[in-house]
Amino acid sequence: MGTLEKNNPPKVVILCGGKGNRLRELTEFIPKPLVTIGSAPILWHIMKIYAHFGFKDFILCLGYKGEMIKNYFLNLAERTNDFTLDLNFGDKRITYHHPKLLNDWRITFVDTGAEAQTGARIYRIRDFVKNDQEFFLTYSDAVSDINLEKLLTHHREKNKILTVTGIHAASSFGVIEHESGLVKRFQEKPKTKEIISGGFFVCQNDIFEYLENNDECVFENQPMKQLAEKGQLALYEHPGFWSCMDTQKHVDELNNLWQKGGAPWQVW
Repeated sequence: MGTLEKNNPPKVVILCGGKGNRLRELTEFIPKPLVTIGSAPILWHIMKIYAHFGFKDFILCLGYKGEMIKNYFLNLAERTNDFTLDLNFGDKRITYHHPKLLNDWRITFVDTGAEAQTGARIYRIRDFVKNDQEFFLTYSDAVSDINLEKLLTHHREKNKILTVTGIHAASSFGVIEHESGLVKRFQEKPKTKEIISGGFFVCQNDIFEYLENNDECVFENQPMKQLAEKGQLALYEHPGFWSCMDTQKHVDELNNLWQKGGAPWQVW
């Protein structure tokens, strides 16, 4: 990591406020960022990816069931460690035994509204990055083996207001190549030529000029369209692993990868 990143690494803004309606069987009871892969929420996995590259100052944009996300981190030490609670003193004393999952992270929790769209949520954390030239931005439902140092370097080289990570998504169906009524080649769910947004953005502080303090402001709609029209939206192509967690099937697939060991996003 370069000198600049060591002295003043960019903050990481994570959108954690959506209702996760496509995963309603789980999100009726917990917010989507707390749906677990293995024994830890997907949000923790995403934060571990950033922390691996030295980006450990997080801003969580809370909304739906945001208090549960606060409580998870407030009680993380007790939740994930063996400990002794000593009540013989005026105030309780806790001794952790072989502590794990305790990280040198700094987390700012911001209530950005129960019904706000993504653009409004980002706008409402502006005061927490007002002194920063740039910051990372991502969703709380996708994991990847992306090299975040290379992403940041690419963003600086392009010198645009916003950089989006592009992913070659897998097709939802098997693809058949045929000739004269015979199948020549069958490929199960290949990666397509089309590029989709995988999140993992880098933003200049100028991004706030394109956002509004309005619940209906959707980051992916007018703001990104305007940036593209003005030549201020750069693309970073990531050819490696990326997966979102939109449905129960996705949850099961990610858990299977984790349980087998060597999950692609486990870069730490």
